[in-house]
Amino acid sequence: MDHPPPRQGPYQPLHVLNWDMQMRPAELAAIRSGDVEVAFRRWERPRVRVGTRMRTAVGLIEVTSVDRVAVSSLSAADARRAGAVSLAALRQGLDRLHPDRPVYRIGLRYAGVDPRHALRESVPDAAEIDEIVAWLDRLDRASPAGPWTRATLLLIDELPATRAPDLAQRLGRDTPAFKQNVRKLKERGLTESLDIGYRLSARGAAVLDQEGHRRPVPDRPVPVPGIPLPHLGAAATRALTSHGVASLEQVAELSEAEVQALHGVGPYALRHLRAAMDAAGLTFRDDPGGSPAAGSTTEMS
Repeated sequence: MDHPPPRQGPYQPLHVLNWDMQMRPAELAAIRSGDVEVAFRRWERPRVRVGTRMRTAVGLIEVTSVDRVAVSSLSAADARRAGAVSLAALRQGLDRLHPDRPVYRIGLRYAGVDPRHALRESVPDAAEIDEIVAWLDRLDRASPAGPWTRATLLLIDELPATRAPDLAQRLGRDTPAFKQNVRKLKERGLTESLDIGYRLSARGAAVLDQEGHRRPVPDRPVPVPGIPLPHLGAAATRALTSHGVASLEQVAELSEAEVQALHGVGPYALRHLRAAMDAAGLTFRDDPGGSPAAGSTTEMS
């Protein structure tokens, strides 16, 4: 199924990396380091635009060019820039699916960390809260299913780390529609995704508090400040959080061996931790040049 290019408008959120441009963690890390500069795709028409920024596990990846090219014109230099082991391997990969479609060369570059990380930890002032409230009201008015924004925020606050289908059922919504709504809230930094479910951000909590909503368990611990853990799988996330590790800064206070020794943390989780830490300029404690964050207090039991 083909998808049209992203729409442009006065308020344009960053475009989430979709299945048409999915890449393996190693490829994303290579783009971040500058070792990979292009990707090749067989599309009936371009599916991304120059300037589009996509969220990935390593941060933002920006599209710098989109050009239709002939397979016969591809060179060994193109293969190297795409991270392929050889020109033959690049061509074989392109011929594996939809060999009848034209080939597009997509220029890519690392464009920094995902700005939502800092946004959701920032507490908005009164003027910002007024703007957010007005935006939430517009979403509610535009919804054919009726108002949903506050109910969704309050439910996530009440039941953090709960499966999306379970949350959707409580609100009487189908899961895809519920997830789409949560993505809108996440775009403004009001929620954040976990390996299992979501949690309310400091920004989202400030909005609910300002509006006077009754929130469950008033003394619930506030979210740990810093860059949250990437998606590692439920087992690895539980292993880290059970030891009080809920942010990348806290991971950087530990050695790789200490993290690897946790039951549930395997090669997949370590790869994603390394990629996320690289994007944030962090390292494990025992990495060359690495150093614990100032004032570190995390201990492993």
